[in-house]
Amino acid sequence: MLDHLIKREFPIIDCRHHLNHAAVAPWPRRTADAVKTFADENLNIGSSNYAHWMQIENSLRSRCAQIIGAPDQDSIAFLKNTSEGLSFVAYGFPWQQGDNVVISDQEFPSNRIVWESLADSEVEVRQVALPCSTDIESAIMSACNKRTRMISISAVQYASGMRIDLQKLGGLCKRQGVALCVDAIQALGAIPIDVATQNIDFLVADGHKWLLGPEGLAIFYCSKEWRNQLRLHEFGWRMIENPSDFDQKEWRPSPSGSRFECGSPNMIGIHALNESLGLLLEIGLDVVERRVLERTEYLFEQISERSDLELLSCREPGRYAGITVFRSRHYDNEELFRRLNEANVLCAVRGGGIRFSPHFYTPLESLDFALDLVSG
Repeated sequence: MLDHLIKREFPIIDCRHHLNHAAVAPWPRRTADAVKTFADENLNIGSSNYAHWMQIENSLRSRCAQIIGAPDQDSIAFLKNTSEGLSFVAYGFPWQQGDNVVISDQEFPSNRIVWESLADSEVEVRQVALPCSTDIESAIMSACNKRTRMISISAVQYASGMRIDLQKLGGLCKRQGVALCVDAIQALGAIPIDVATQNIDFLVADGHKWLLGPEGLAIFYCSKEWRNQLRLHEFGWRMIENPSDFDQKEWRPSPSGSRFECGSPNMIGIHALNESLGLLLEIGLDVVERRVLERTEYLFEQISERSDLELLSCREPGRYAGITVFRSRHYDNEELFRRLNEANVLCAVRGGGIRFSPHFYTPLESLDFALDLVSG
């Protein structure tokens, strides 16, 4: 049953070995079909179905809430990308002079530059090294002091694949009164996230990686506790109460997550991501996680058995998700990358090695094919 679904939804497996979901993922067939249908509607009948489009938007909010464990769809906002969401947090947070934010030394630039840009506000950025051990969360907390207001961390690090125990970290943050901001772009769609049980205050993630959606649309979650405390810096017709009342003179920001959506939505992206999330939920997030981890563990085993390859990702239980990074003992990364690309293997050079990031549907044969190209 699942094999049939995979073959129907991912024809790319017949012509490409796509091991690059940590970059930009291919779309499922249903996602591409939804975009084609939406384009045909715009071509032939314009916005006649706009009321239905709004239903699609509500469906996506509901699915986003489900996939991150949010209490309701009012907690969800749709933004352009992860960087925009992190900027909303950084420049909306009620900092005081001398406060600090703690990040790791492995963060993607989006989750570093935005905090460094607060230097003029005299907010200190503290970077902490992430050891490959069971004490990562304690190491992060050790960088905190009485002026630490926030920890901003990637759920899974883009270059190493290091996975954070958000349950543990969120509990530690709550006990110390520190806000937790999570860049979930390398986790959502691969491993489970639950903002409620993990005590996450802010979460943001683009849809174009493990969620199998388009670029240009991101999920942003802000807890109800913080929603009214973040200062708004973008304003427009859609972020207010009763946005359809264009004649109102007095206005207030929406009490829901839509207060972060200042203008017209990315409706084509909404149609696409709604279908991609629908597929993941249809398969089951538990099934997706199990199959992603099986493929990661398979890569770990195969790489470790090949004397000419060196595994760089951490194999500590609970410290990995869908990303595997390795290097050759004989060839440089750029040479291996060219060889893989010429053979229609999509991957990346990251973290000092070659990064493979297969998804739940990736055939094991693709992993074998790719490893045989770089080994021996």
